[in-house]
Order: sequence, then C-alpha cells, then structure tokens
Amino acid sequence: MTDSSVAALRAASGPVAPTRVWDLPTRLFHWALAVAVIGMIGTGLNGAMEWHFRIGYSVMALLLFRLLWGFVGGRWSRFGAFVYGPGSLAAYLRGRAHPDHLVGHTPLGSLSVFAVLIVLVLQVATGLMADDEISASGPLTRFVSGDIVSMATGWHKAQGKWIVIALASLHVLAVLFYVLVKRHRLVQPMVTGDKLVAPAANGQMAPSRDDAASRWLALVLFGLCAGVAWWVSSLRV
Repeated sequence: MTDSSVAALRAASGPVAPTRVWDLPTRLFHWALAVAVIGMIGTGLNGAMEWHFRIGYSVMALLLFRLLWGFVGGRWSRFGAFVYGPGSLAAYLRGRAHPDHLVGHTPLGSLSVFAVLIVLVLQVATGLMADDEISASGPLTRFVSGDIVSMATGWHKAQGKWIVIALASLHVLAVLFYVLVKRHRLVQPMVTGDKLVAPAANGQMAPSRDDAASRWLALVLFGLCAGVAWWVSSLRV
C-alpha cells in the first residue's frame, strides 16, 4: 500500500491501523515453500535426484499442511476468505474492489495462489509416480500401471516442470511490479504479519487469529503432514 493510498483511506474511512492479516504459520509456510520450490527446481535441472526427492517430500508436507490450514487457520489464511466469483474479479480489474477484498489475497492474487497450489500438488503427485528408467523412480511407481507411470513421468519432466518455473517467475515479477511500480507493501506484511487496514463499516476489520494455541495447532498439523510425507518416502525401494 502506498503512502498516497494510506492518506486516501484515512480521508475516506478514518485512520488506518495495523491489523494481523498473516498468522505466523502462514508466513513460515510461504517462505519455506519459496525456498523449497527453488531447491526443487535447481536439483531437478542439475540431476541431483536424491536431493530432489528429499525436497519434494518437504514440499509435499508443506502442501498438505496448507490444505488443512486453509480450513482451520487464521481469518485471512482460510480459503473461504479468498474464493471470489467472476463479479468480484471484474470489479477488482476495474478498480472498484470491495475494501474487504484488498486485505488478504486480492481476487487476482487468489487466482495465483490456487494456480500455484494446484500445479505443485500435481507436480508432487506425478513425481511420486515417475520413473526415469535410469536411477530415479518415485515411491508409488510399483502401485500403479505402466501407462500411468509413463504419463506421470512425461508430465513431471516436461510440461509440469516448465509450468512450475513459469509460475514461480511470474510470481516474482508480479511482486516486483507491485513493490517497485505501484509502491504496494507486499513483502513486509508477509514478514511481520501486520498490514495497514482501514476500519470496516461496522468497526475494526477482523484480524487473523495468531495466538499460542493456534500456533501449537499448526505445529501439530505440520507434524502429522511431515509424518505422512515420511511414510510415503519409506515406500521407495
């Protein structure tokens, strides 16, 4: 959000206030996934397959956690907070977005989030069933037919890989555009968790829950997801 935007919000709705938008588990997930995806791309391109598998299992655990956290996490991390209809997207593109739609993920940003999650889930799933017939095969290859292994391998090594690279690059470029050109503060809220938000019509905008209890819940959930990923990895022979 730019200084001029803050001034406009103050003029229209009263003083803006820092509001907890991104809870700590969501922030840790975001940065951990970014590092893991970079590592997954790098190891895949360089043929470091053992590390590629290890990082892939980490991505699997993170994705499982985010899918669960999308239902029980903080207010603005829940999927219900950023599932928008075509009308909301059209209004946002025309510059007439509802104020609530600018707090967490915007309508356009939500499309990016869901696209990344869907593509990464598909890439991890196909990786688990892929076999390069040289030195690396996924832990689930022996449980599916040869035709499925062939399709999974083809997608994982070709289309899937380049779609992940394209989405990651597009995400970085979009963030740079909003930060450098439109002067929106996108990175800081994902570090501190807080965002300057104008009061809602019926009072202060509801913040995300981010207390000790919710953080312990997130830790337990991630532990379970990591356990599932470890179990899947143990199936590899």
